[in-house]
Amino acid sequence: MSDLTELATFVTTDIAGITRGRSFAARHIDEYLRKGVGWVPANLALTPFDAIAEANPWGSAGDLRLIADARSEARVTCLPDVTPLTFYHADITDLGGNPWECCVRGFLKRTLDAFEREAGLKVVAAVEQEFQLIGVDWPEAPSFSLRAQRRADPFGPLLMKALEEAGAEPEMFLPEYGRDQFEITCRATDALAAADRGATIRVVTKEVAALFGWQASFAPKTSPDGVGNGVHLHVSFTDREGNPVTFDASRPGRLSEVAGAFAAGVIRHLPALVAFTAPSVLSYLRLVPHHWSAAYTCLGEKNREATLRICPTLDLPGSNPARQFNMEYRAADACASPHLALAVLLRAGLEGIKAGLEPPPLVNSDPSGLPAEEQERLGIRRLPSSLGEALDTLAGDGVVTGWFARDFLDCYLAMKRKEIEIVAGLSPDELCARYAAVYRGPVR
Repeated sequence: MSDLTELATFVTTDIAGITRGRSFAARHIDEYLRKGVGWVPANLALTPFDAIAEANPWGSAGDLRLIADARSEARVTCLPDVTPLTFYHADITDLGGNPWECCVRGFLKRTLDAFEREAGLKVVAAVEQEFQLIGVDWPEAPSFSLRAQRRADPFGPLLMKALEEAGAEPEMFLPEYGRDQFEITCRATDALAAADRGATIRVVTKEVAALFGWQASFAPKTSPDGVGNGVHLHVSFTDREGNPVTFDASRPGRLSEVAGAFAAGVIRHLPALVAFTAPSVLSYLRLVPHHWSAAYTCLGEKNREATLRICPTLDLPGSNPARQFNMEYRAADACASPHLALAVLLRAGLEGIKAGLEPPPLVNSDPSGLPAEEQERLGIRRLPSSLGEALDTLAGDGVVTGWFARDFLDCYLAMKRKEIEIVAGLSPDELCARYAAVYRGPVR
């Protein structure tokens, strides 16, 4: 394919969790890095099903630019029989190059600036993502088994190679609990790069799966009774000099004072956060008790029923728990923009830090099994059980809505309500099929 024109693409992963963009001849990259490519405000109002919410603030008016971050380049050349895949994560700006207030990547950048300015902290993050392969033809294999991994060979090695080329620093490829389900984990990095990697993983995984005649689905559910696909957001903090500040062995859960206040802010605003981190109608088939996902507002230590989980650390000789120590947010899926999901998590935690909140109690059992009075004593609340309920909860949380420009919030609520309208009345099986058509890769 050497006689074909290689393309490069500037992309944005929008509030529907879909990576969209515009492509050009890669040989002109220097020119486009300087001037960007065109974009349209109303693109933000696109539902996952490509219907524009009519109530968006812009209609047919306005013009914007996608200005790429040169450091975010993802380039994959190892895929056989296809042209190289090259894309750059971009910020959305006005025609003068000024940040557009509704850009989710820009919102994350402003959040990180606020974190350092107001708390004196830098954020370290990593994104773990689960997906399922659709269209495979192989025998059953036990969950987590080597056989489950090897029957997909050479998919795993090729995916790891492609993600390495793309700069995503993949750490592990593993077969998961669900049928034909896998997970990709990446090394921790600064929060902006971690969010970029979250989007990169989805794009590249779908491309690799297509080479085998399969589709990689990142939908929260592929069948009503199946295991869900989650996105886990890991965060920890350093001071401005890079010293870890999340760990304190003398405190409950080993959370430092600042990390405990962060956790309290997240727990306080969790019912509103899921409107952004679990942002589809389908998401709420996954966020149910007893599914190792998340269903309640609670902090747990090594507890996979907790929405915010304190992760374990190695105790091997020479290991440093302070460098490993982090918290994992579990009420997220790939229908969300990774930039927006990480930003709202950090904003909520920053509210807790600024208010000096006391850390929430540790809940190290399934919260649904606790008596109602014990749940109340521990401050445990059930998360919204539908997208409509989550949007209503969001609208009622003045702190969370106060983080956003009015146009962004109006667009988000209008788009999500349009999404609800489109799938209203579908059965759970039909709902899974409707979203599967969007959140899985191409067929070749």
